[in-house]
Amino acid sequence: MKELFIQPKASIKDALKQLSKSGKSCLIVVNNTNKLLGTLTDGDVRRVILKGKFLKDKINGIYEKNPILLKKGNYLPNQIKDLFLKKKVDLIPIVDSSKKVVDIIFFTDLFKKNKSNNNSKTFSKTVIIMAGGKGTRMEPFTNILPKPLVPINEKPVIEHIIEKFIKNKVSNFFITSNYKSKIIKAYFHEMKPKFKLTFIDESKPLGTAGGLSLLEGKIKKPFIVTNCDTIINIDFDDLMNFHISNGNALTLVASSKEHTIPYGTCKLTKKGHLHKIIEKPKFDFFVNVGLYVLNPNLIKLIPKNTTYDMTDLIQLAKTKKKQIGVYPIDDASWIDVGQWSEYHKAVDRLI
Repeated sequence: MKELFIQPKASIKDALKQLSKSGKSCLIVVNNTNKLLGTLTDGDVRRVILKGKFLKDKINGIYEKNPILLKKGNYLPNQIKDLFLKKKVDLIPIVDSSKKVVDIIFFTDLFKKNKSNNNSKTFSKTVIIMAGGKGTRMEPFTNILPKPLVPINEKPVIEHIIEKFIKNKVSNFFITSNYKSKIIKAYFHEMKPKFKLTFIDESKPLGTAGGLSLLEGKIKKPFIVTNCDTIINIDFDDLMNFHISNGNALTLVASSKEHTIPYGTCKLTKKGHLHKIIEKPKFDFFVNVGLYVLNPNLIKLIPKNTTYDMTDLIQLAKTKKKQIGVYPIDDASWIDVGQWSEYHKAVDRLI
């Protein structure tokens, strides 16, 4: 229970990490004696980030200060069910007479199935994995194997990626391929997958978005596109709901990232004199993790048989006044295996 407790002096970055680690969508804000102060949802965190709040900012003033709660020994089972269905919350804290949190009731404790998803019929359970590139950052490994089949422990990276989606009930996959495509196809042929898999052959490398032009007319609802070298552990239904409810044409998943300059940095006055030295400053920012949600009408914007990257599509969509959304996640929610420095970390994390 205490893994869901957070204090108001915590930062937005702390909240993102705690939400990711707990696997829940809501935290309980308490003081030093565990007295209930409020609740903080992942939606609250995303909204303030997208409004320009910094990751170092405190959560005080962000969280809900009048949360749904129940007093210990003063409620009936049917009352709890009614509250969950009426208020559409993920959890309800139970407090004693001093408002100290003594228990938590989760939606899933009472309802075995997930909460009804009003948008579930408006998006497809389809994922396109862009696997046509050469993976030059992983040479000399990729001189022998195509990047999607680079092994992480006992499985290739693409199998790790697919498993994350299957856990979210995705069953329809497209793989764009070009470089060493016969090896990739042979692997899956021998694997005999239980999910639907279709290969889209690129006659030449078409970049991180060009291969999507070959899918025009084949997808009718919003779908997910992912690189073949990033393993992402998030709630993909929540991502889709975020995309649709915000009216986005394209949603980009971005991870919080901290960078430390390993030196003392000098801040100068306007006259060029030393004002102060800041020792090893840290900077927080968001990076593109290589996973997107697209509306199918964007496929028409992609030129055929031309090398075209997702950044090109995003820029073109912006010029056409299409809304581009950003879905923020914590750095611990994804693994980049597209370069050697990160590959070794991925092997350790997936043991």
